[in-house]
Amino acid sequence: MKDYRSVADTVAEEIRSGALRPGDRLPPQRAFARRHGIAGSTAARVYRELARRGLTVGEVGRGTFVRAAPADPAPALTEPAAGRIDLELNYPSVPEQSALLAEGLGGLLRPDALGQALRPVGAAGLPAVQESAAGLLARGGWAPDPERILFTGNGRQALTAAVAALVPPGGRLGVEELTYPLVKAAATRLGIVLVPLAMDADGLVPQALAEAHAAAPLHAVYVQPRLHNPLSLTMSEQRVEQLAEVLRRLALPAVEDAIWAFLRDDLPPLAAYAPERTVVIDSLSKRLAPGLSLGFAITPPALTAAVNTALRAGGWAPLRFALEAADRWQRGGTVRRLVAAKQREARARQEIAARCLAGFAVRSDERSFHAWWDLPRPWRADTFVAAAARHGIAVVPAAAFTVGDHHAPNAVRLGLATPPPDILTQALTTLAALARSAPEDHITDCA
Repeated sequence: MKDYRSVADTVAEEIRSGALRPGDRLPPQRAFARRHGIAGSTAARVYRELARRGLTVGEVGRGTFVRAAPADPAPALTEPAAGRIDLELNYPSVPEQSALLAEGLGGLLRPDALGQALRPVGAAGLPAVQESAAGLLARGGWAPDPERILFTGNGRQALTAAVAALVPPGGRLGVEELTYPLVKAAATRLGIVLVPLAMDADGLVPQALAEAHAAAPLHAVYVQPRLHNPLSLTMSEQRVEQLAEVLRRLALPAVEDAIWAFLRDDLPPLAAYAPERTVVIDSLSKRLAPGLSLGFAITPPALTAAVNTALRAGGWAPLRFALEAADRWQRGGTVRRLVAAKQREARARQEIAARCLAGFAVRSDERSFHAWWDLPRPWRADTFVAAAARHGIAVVPAAAFTVGDHHAPNAVRLGLATPPPDILTQALTTLAALARSAPEDHITDCA
């Protein structure tokens, strides 16, 4: 008689080799027993052993499935060669994320529903999905007109298409003096000139926009009114109203980046104040999961055709599967639950940053996943980034966010979302100790 452990070892090897892949369903225990020539009771023990090893998971009414491999352990801070602690990219995640998303996908995986979801679709998506997307994107008492929502493969495509639609090659796009690096890359590809606009503690200065336009006409402005990346600034309502008034007076369109604004869903967008002049860009990746690819462009009627043309020219149509999934997650309440969880997570991580970096000049918002650190003298941002890297920690220098020849502040941006909380604590503690030491102590001899 076969020992149940040896049978479990055989299945474990099939999983390790890839013959059985994550998500594959194991046969019912009776069929498994016949296949392996064992008793039904032995098959039951095999399945329990596989679950104990963390290789499978049982779902009531559905069966037993191969689990995805556990994530690699985080690298040790003292062993940068083994990996790095990523404070560059920001991927918010919460423990309940996968379970909630999987629950919402159940009905979509039926063969008939899946076949429908794998058909092609255009940027306008589907009327029913536009309706649910309007609810997903609503905030602060504002909700978009469903018919004004265009869909793209991701938020970057939506942003690039909006800029391409509004600014011709050689044209001028006003941007905050510290801006999202993707806008810099898109401008280079599109042959667009970026014009840095002054900021203060309340964000973009409307008068700076008016003066730049008077000096040489702008075609549009790109702005992040809520939880600005990298500074985490949020404009006051008075400032948003002033900016909207300048846009109307100058007849300028604006591209409003709302990727992080779900963390401040109590506040309406700039589009609520200047709806006829504003294209709102948003996406699913920060709200739900980094690997989910779906972007949104909310367009005023006068700009819809131009943005739609830019989307077609770029081949940036959405995946219908993503549209169907987003619709189910919104209607089933998954989006609402995940947004609330990530809002709580942002506050928890800001508490870690405040504790570890106490005494330093750190600017942020308790609802943000970013922190902006004005480094103490005599540290320079480039030297600090290099020293942090030797400790296995990746941070972003201020120069990555500056425009043109504009002077880069002596600062770094910290992305707080990606590492587990304990690793984030260790990383920030290490960076704090580094900042308190002399730069000379971290110079390595290249000879």
